[in-house]
Amino acid sequence: MSSSMERAQTLIEALPYIQKFNNKKVVVKYGGSAILDPELQLNVIKDVALLKLVGMQPIIVHGGGKEISKWVGLLGHESRFVEGLRVTDEVTMEVAEMVLNKVNKNLVQMLEKLGVKAAGICGKDGHTLNVEKKLANGQDIGFVGNITEVNTDLIDTLIENDFVPVIAPIGMDAEYQAYNINADDAACAVARAVGAEKLVFLTDIEGVYKDPANKDTLISVLTLPQADELIADGFIGGGMLPKLKNCIDAVRNGVSRVHILDGRMEHCLLLEFFTNKGIGTAIVNDETV
Repeated sequence: MSSSMERAQTLIEALPYIQKFNNKKVVVKYGGSAILDPELQLNVIKDVALLKLVGMQPIIVHGGGKEISKWVGLLGHESRFVEGLRVTDEVTMEVAEMVLNKVNKNLVQMLEKLGVKAAGICGKDGHTLNVEKKLANGQDIGFVGNITEVNTDLIDTLIENDFVPVIAPIGMDAEYQAYNINADDAACAVARAVGAEKLVFLTDIEGVYKDPANKDTLISVLTLPQADELIADGFIGGGMLPKLKNCIDAVRNGVSRVHILDGRMEHCLLLEFFTNKGIGTAIVNDETV
């Protein structure tokens, strides 16, 4: 009886969150280990399916960097990065499109198997992600795109017709040249454009730490002034720096809350969306705390 009551209490705890996010757009940036491990992948997709089935409007923006690096290596090329951005020559661009399309359609297949309508697109479809060449500290790094505009027509049409959009971060410039886009950048741009209530990053870390060497310094809620202060004081470095800057930019441009979660944790999305405590780090406007 006690276990039954616990399950009932869990459902009751979820009720206000289901009500709050009903019919609201939520963007999930899906990457890291959770996109490579089949068991983790299934758990994430089950979570997204549940978000959809209880009335939310989830949008997935996914990466595939580790898989791209693997295939680039199999072709005898070396993956190079400048300021965290993949140097993308013609061969790498072809590999990126191939790998991201494979990942994209696999995610669609998994959602459909769970009874959720899904449609896989990339930023080239419907001119969804329009870009210009992106430089890394003034250095040309090839076919890497900086998003100049998000056209939400196709995304809106899919959502209106009860589909979950699954978006691969490939865009086009004004000359119809394809560009690889950093998936974090793409997720933030999409979240801003659709007016998302939440943007969630699935990563390989538990959240933002004031001291990465001390697990007791995990920050549960981070306001914009606090985030700016952490960066200015040099506490944030490595791959977390551009990710946190993306989160700050998203909140400043209208996204209500941005969350950094450990995608390796089973059902991390459900724990964040439907429990009082939540997990990971939430980045919010000062006045929303």
